Amino acid sequence: MAGRECYHCKQWVKDGEAHDCSTTTEAALTRDLSEDLRDAWERLRETAVELGDQRVYASHNSIMFSRKVCYFFVRPKRAFLEVCVFLGRPLRAPQVRRVVRSSKSKHAHIIHIRHRDEVEAPITDWLREAYELPDRLAAGPVAVRRRSTARRPRTGKRR
Repeated sequence: MAGRECYHCKQWVKDGEAHDCSTTTEAALTRDLSEDLRDAWERLRETAVELGDQRVYASHNSIMFSRKVCYFFVRPKRAFLEVCVFLGRPLRAPQVRRVVRSSKSKHAHIIHIRHRDEVEAPITDWLREAYELPDRLAAGPVAVRRRSTARRPRTGKRR
C-alpha cells in the first residue's frame, strides 16, 4: 500500500487521500510558558485582536496573525516570546534584535518579549502599522512629483 507517514501525527496516509491534521494549537504552544510569559502573551494577543478583523491560528511552532496575509507571528520559546513583525520599512530601535528583508516591499523585524510591560508603545504602534500595511500596499505607490525640467532652445550648433 503506497503512502506516507504524517510527520505531525505519525498517521499513515494513503497516496491521493486527503489528510488534515491540526495537532498544533494555540493552547499547546503556550501551555508550558512561565507566568510572566503567559501574561505577556495574553496582552500581546489582546492588543492584536483589538486592531480589527483577522485570523489567529497556530502553524507548526508559531501563532500567526493575518488579515489576507500574515502581518506578524509569535514563536513561544522557553525564556521569551519571539515576535516577528512585517513592516514596509526597516526599523532601528533597541527592541528590534534583527531585521531581514522578507520581500520586495516588506521587512521582518525580530523582537524578544520577556514581560507584559514590554507590550506597549512603540511595539503596539508597530503592530498597528503592520496590520495596516496591506491597505497601503494595495493602494499602490505614491506618485512622485518631479520638478519641471524645461529645456533650453537649441541653437543649431552641437558641441
